[in-house]
Amino acid sequence: MRDFTKYFLMIQEDDPETTEKIIIEYTILKTKGTEPGKIDWDVDSMKAKIPLEHGNLNHVCQVTDGKGNRLYIKQAGDTLRISEDMTATLDRNRQESEILKLEEAMAPGMVPHIYFYDTVMCACGMEDCSDYEVMRNGMLAHKMYPKFAEDISSFLVKTLLLSSDIVMDHREKKELVRKFITPDLDDITEKLVLMEPYLGAERNNIFAPNREFIQKELYEDEALHLAVAKLKFKFMTDAQALLHGDLHTGSVFVKDTETKIFDCEFGTYAPMGYDIGNVVANLIFAYVNGLSTEDNGFCDWTLKTIEETIDLFVAKFEKMYDEKVTEPMAQVKGFKQWYIENILNDTAGYAGTELHRRTVGMANVVDVTSIKDEKKRLLAERINILAGKDFILHQASFRKGIDFVNAVNRAAEEARKTI
Repeated sequence: MRDFTKYFLMIQEDDPETTEKIIIEYTILKTKGTEPGKIDWDVDSMKAKIPLEHGNLNHVCQVTDGKGNRLYIKQAGDTLRISEDMTATLDRNRQESEILKLEEAMAPGMVPHIYFYDTVMCACGMEDCSDYEVMRNGMLAHKMYPKFAEDISSFLVKTLLLSSDIVMDHREKKELVRKFITPDLDDITEKLVLMEPYLGAERNNIFAPNREFIQKELYEDEALHLAVAKLKFKFMTDAQALLHGDLHTGSVFVKDTETKIFDCEFGTYAPMGYDIGNVVANLIFAYVNGLSTEDNGFCDWTLKTIEETIDLFVAKFEKMYDEKVTEPMAQVKGFKQWYIENILNDTAGYAGTELHRRTVGMANVVDVTSIKDEKKRLLAERINILAGKDFILHQASFRKGIDFVNAVNRAAEEARKTI
């Protein structure tokens, strides 16, 4: 019996056999049983394997048995998987587990269930959603998900509005702010998303044929820098609601009939529009990938989904606002409209920063990097850059879903002229 009373990294990607033995032993210790919340494992048939794909931060291992039981063990390491030079608190796994539990209460069925969290091993047991598809993978094959706009708009409204001062007791909400502000992870966002793509950081990943365009449009545009500086300071100081914090299509599990959101390691209290803007930007990444193969049907779907997501979010937010509001001053005439307009401003602004950071920053997006034809990739990157600038510099122009779609179309037309 191994000693799990002192932390060590259980999941070693270069030693899968040892990892399997350790993880099976750990899983039995933490979850075996027949009472509610436990799993009646068939110990003799248990297997544990490291998936081929998982995220940039933590280590994961899938556990299964011959009876059909299964779950994921997820553990935080001292360094991040994306780079051994980058560190983050081991406590991030606890934070993610607690956020998922809160989100499950606010949006039942829309996040993986958490079976346990272990404060010593900095690990959790999480629902295995391997029978779902990661949305980004599906969209790289140009699959379309008709329910996505409906589902993601509901998730955003429920998790953002219900965790805000509009609804929550202010003292309880402030306790959550204190609990879920993680300085080292927030620092990653503040640098990688809201600074480095504009200041030419050494670790930016630049597609060499686009270097001069990026220099002109991002590194030398002082008006853009000022607008991004304001967005950065708003992210740092406006604890509006509990965010997922990294809501891209690689953090979404999908089936034809269901959607689940996962990987909220970057969860924090910040402006609502950050999450919504991330969704918009990642649909644009899918759109430019579709353009590279001239898949017009898929491109039309991505743009329609952007439009529907924004419009459904606003309609559902207004309705739930009226049903759930508890703050007396939030019921003052005109306040709701002002509040929603500010969310839409932020949505546009942070959609722009996500478009830029995934195009020129440290962590590029595969929707773009997988485009082999140089001219088509140039076009894709320039659409992202130009649409992002439009979003950031003209935030007050985006009030309906069609406004976002029109900006993408304008950027595509302008980008073609530069190739």
